Amino acid sequence: MFDTMTTTKAIGALCGTLLIFMLGGWLAEELYHSGGHGHGDHAQAYVIEVADTGAEAEVVEEVPFAEVYAAASAADGEGLWRGCRSCHALEPGQHGTGPALAGVVGRPVQFYDDYGYSGALAEATDVWTPEALNAFLERPSAYAPGTAMSFNGMRDVEDRANLIAYLATIDG
Repeated sequence: MFDTMTTTKAIGALCGTLLIFMLGGWLAEELYHSGGHGHGDHAQAYVIEVADTGAEAEVVEEVPFAEVYAAASAADGEGLWRGCRSCHALEPGQHGTGPALAGVVGRPVQFYDDYGYSGALAEATDVWTPEALNAFLERPSAYAPGTAMSFNGMRDVEDRANLIAYLATIDG
């Protein structure tokens, strides 16, 4: 059915088609980038002017953490705790990868003698106040550079406030 001449013609047609497409692509690229003039970069030919709307960029006013914390829900924070319990425990003295968090709100940073804290935390703060916990939970590596905690942080301030409110209800 197929002889050598038919196969040669088919391969030649395929190669010729590919050559035409490659040359066409090269020619289009040259025309597009040089603008057909060979000058390279030049100013845009037509610019559309846009009238200034006069509207200022909307400024988002940041609410102080104390106000957010005052309105925080410990019940909502309990749901957020699920992400923490893989490394921490709520029972006093029972440590996981991280130290036990029972009574963490208001206690000294290096509270447990039987847990190896990183020195970065002691340099960042002395006591875990709600404000210090908020800053730490937002992004631990920025608050205490060199900390061993590998958590990326919580971006939402309401979530952080709810979690801290929940932790404040757990006695140590």
